Amino acid sequence: MRFILGHMLRIGRAGFVLSRAGLFRDIDIVTLPLTARLPFGVAKLIAKRHSENLDLLPAAISELGPSYVKLGQFLATRPDVVGPEVALRLELLQDHMPPFSRELAVKAIEAAFRRPIDTLFIGFGEPVAAASIAQVHRARVRDARGEREVAVKVLRPGVERRFRRDLSDMYFAARLAERWFPDTKRLKPVEVVDTLARTVKIEMDFRLEAAAASEFAENTAGESDFRVPRVDWDRTEREVLTLEWIDAIALSDTAALAAAGLDLPALARTIIQSFLRHAVRDGFFHADMHQGNLFVDRQGRLIAVDFGIMGRLGIKERRFLAEIIYGFITRNYRRVAEVHFEAGYVPRRYKVEDFAQAIRAIGEPIHARTADQISMARVLTLLFEITALFDMKTRTELVLLQKTMVVVEGVARSLDPKLDMWSTAEPVVHGWIETNLGPIGKIEDTGRALASLGQFAANLPAALLRTENIVAQIERMAEEGFELSETAIDKIGEAEARGARLGHFALWIIVAIMILFLLH
Repeated sequence: MRFILGHMLRIGRAGFVLSRAGLFRDIDIVTLPLTARLPFGVAKLIAKRHSENLDLLPAAISELGPSYVKLGQFLATRPDVVGPEVALRLELLQDHMPPFSRELAVKAIEAAFRRPIDTLFIGFGEPVAAASIAQVHRARVRDARGEREVAVKVLRPGVERRFRRDLSDMYFAARLAERWFPDTKRLKPVEVVDTLARTVKIEMDFRLEAAAASEFAENTAGESDFRVPRVDWDRTEREVLTLEWIDAIALSDTAALAAAGLDLPALARTIIQSFLRHAVRDGFFHADMHQGNLFVDRQGRLIAVDFGIMGRLGIKERRFLAEIIYGFITRNYRRVAEVHFEAGYVPRRYKVEDFAQAIRAIGEPIHARTADQISMARVLTLLFEITALFDMKTRTELVLLQKTMVVVEGVARSLDPKLDMWSTAEPVVHGWIETNLGPIGKIEDTGRALASLGQFAANLPAALLRTENIVAQIERMAEEGFELSETAIDKIGEAEARGARLGHFALWIIVAIMILFLLH
């Protein structure tokens, strides 16, 4: 009970802070289930009293801490949940925090490697960048390759404990929502928190980030316009990551880019095409491509840093993405609809023709606009809104893709406001479709199918034996019956009743806490 009360107090405070900043103000409570109307009604009342605009929302979320900053960045991709205005404000969230001292960083490095810092680096400077999870220092090393500069990323002290507590609160709220507001199950709140938890777990183990950087470097080794810094494995541990120092211009410094004679519109095209190549060709993409993580060297090559958040797409999702983008480019809305059904994303009880008609409502308006008025990220957002009408469940692997697309497009348009997204994307997408869905792709698909069939044949005897055992058990249960003891039945009933009482109690406590904050 003490842990539950702690969850409710922290969720109540977070609910008050977010309500005061207007996060829930665009939610129509009339459309909500009866059990959900009271808490959201209180939230709208708090918003009306404290804030008529949403300018305070990013600061309010930052006030709640790094876990909520990450959650806000996820919600920026879900205008169907929080409303378009709120989603637009959430896109402004930046993961910046005050730096911690050099002395604490040195202490953390020495603890991680169990040796003095002087045996690792011949020079170790002050922090040059700080975020919610870690900060970066510039340092120098000397080894068999000579003397060179490196970037050292150090985990923020105490951050793991804070994330564990906040994620526990979010799981509590997500499970409460799924239990008492059945309509939220389509949005998969628990899965969204799962995705956030996995992302944070990977971000806080720098060995995994180093592995991601290494894999990403291998995938992009043949690209002339994109590169990844080398990992210094000898100076990398769970709490410390060391990469080569990048002597380049920050993408956010457009004046310096122009002064260096770089072609900004060409650079904008490189950003879009690189992202699509990595997502569609490799199924492994940088999922945090904001301006702070991108640099340009003197040769005009795009350089990415910070590989804590990476996205993966299976062959089915890659084909889905490529065919959707190409279908909108060629105005083949029937094919876009068919792709959703082939992937199993839309239930078969709906008609392809009806779904294609809904997609046409998104696609046709974009062809009446100029190139600089068309947003690929906006089209994907509208597409997911339409699919919700056809009971398409939230695909967590596509949420990260959509979030990244929003960020990438914004970065590209900051360099070239008149960027034609569709003509820029067309060569990459069309090339992938020709290779993978043309004759060569069909042969490769056949090869994969034959390999799967061979593996199935090899496992068939064991599978048949397991099936025989299962059938025997079912027959025995049918003959002898399957009974629950009275004690078991009583315990199940008690658990259900206790869960119902706890859910109602938790909802009322959270609402009461928000009201107390309001009165205070």
